[in-house]
Amino acid sequence: MKKRELQILLDKQEIYEVVLRYCRGIDRVDMDLVRSCYWPKAVDHHTGFTGTRDQYVTWVEPLVRGFTGTMHLVGNHLVEIEGNVARSETYGTAYHWGEPAKDSRRNFVSGFRYVDKFERRKGVWRIARRHAVREWTLRVGEEQRLEREGEGPVGSRDSADPLYLSID
Repeated sequence: MKKRELQILLDKQEIYEVVLRYCRGIDRVDMDLVRSCYWPKAVDHHTGFTGTRDQYVTWVEPLVRGFTGTMHLVGNHLVEIEGNVARSETYGTAYHWGEPAKDSRRNFVSGFRYVDKFERRKGVWRIARRHAVREWTLRVGEEQRLEREGEGPVGSRDSADPLYLSID
């Protein structure tokens, strides 16, 4: 494999990991992690919002805290790199749940695409512009919730989550 081809693969992996860190940040309500995925003057376009990185974080934090939990799963991920700029398209599914269980604004699943412009600055890739495209939304009702089937690890939306346990 040529050096340039190897660098493109490394760049694509780094960009993919930025997308994954963003999802982790939203799901764990770690706004510093979310912020770190964007360049300071980046612009984010979400349903109901357009603004800078810091404006986005200020807008989205109370929204995600309003849920009992969220889980963002990403699938297809395609990156096209031209020098220090890349276009990234990521398909995903986002689950949202909260109280009351019958509230469709607190309990839904959506299909989305992140259409991102990434820029590499000083060797680091981050989001320069994001269009979070909502493709569809399904309401989820109380009748579909099940109780836990037994004891075991439980996720939390803060540093108590098993993710932050030592791996020693």
